[in-house]
Amino acid sequence: MTNTVVITGASSGIGRALALEYAGRGCHLGLTARRLPVLEELRREILAEHGSKGIRVEVSGLDVAEELTVAPGLKTLFEALGGVDVVIVNAGVNDVTEIGKGDLDKQVRLIRTNVIGAIATVDAAVAYFLSRGRGQVVGISSLASLQPIPLQAAYCASKAGFSMYLDSARIELKARNIHVTNILPGYVKTDIVEGVDIGKMPFAVSPQRAAREIADLVERRVKLGIVPAFPWKWLRPLFGHIPSRFTTPHQ
Repeated sequence: MTNTVVITGASSGIGRALALEYAGRGCHLGLTARRLPVLEELRREILAEHGSKGIRVEVSGLDVAEELTVAPGLKTLFEALGGVDVVIVNAGVNDVTEIGKGDLDKQVRLIRTNVIGAIATVDAAVAYFLSRGRGQVVGISSLASLQPIPLQAAYCASKAGFSMYLDSARIELKARNIHVTNILPGYVKTDIVEGVDIGKMPFAVSPQRAAREIADLVERRVKLGIVPAFPWKWLRPLFGHIPSRFTTPHQ
């Protein structure tokens, strides 16, 4: 079992569920997000429930969209933890965007957070793991990286770019004892997209279930993991060929 896990974007959604899942497994945690007060409340909740296991929980305010702050922020967190085994690059945003309708600022925000911010996080984690001689980087991408979705063009592009970066990093780092895992979640019931009821999407699962499956995949050090496995693992060959009428978000 992993000893120490750092999770970005841990204040809500999948990130928060992962923090609680790993706490239940007895792991030390480093948690980052933009909303430090929310992280501090999560820290208190974790220690109240799992403090008897002797776990440590360090929290740090970090906005990955401010990419130049990522490396120094993570370095301080890594030092506070005294050693890190896994970094889960989870921080990300989504929004409904319409091309040519004045939504360029939303699209730029998506790319800046989901691609540049994610790359900055991976780069900082790998620099640390290279100095340590081992480690695992986990990127939370999306099945949207495989399928074009109307009103989600920037999001799909951001996740496709991040997935390619992770796949390239895996090849580059193969001989350096650094494992790279790419996780592709399907529909998870979070509030990442305002105005879209993910709960009505097909096969949507709770963040808790997604976190359990992700933690199991991370422990196995898989190259690519799809969450939930059913039915998306078996439907994966269809992605990229699904008619748009079946993928358009219902607002």
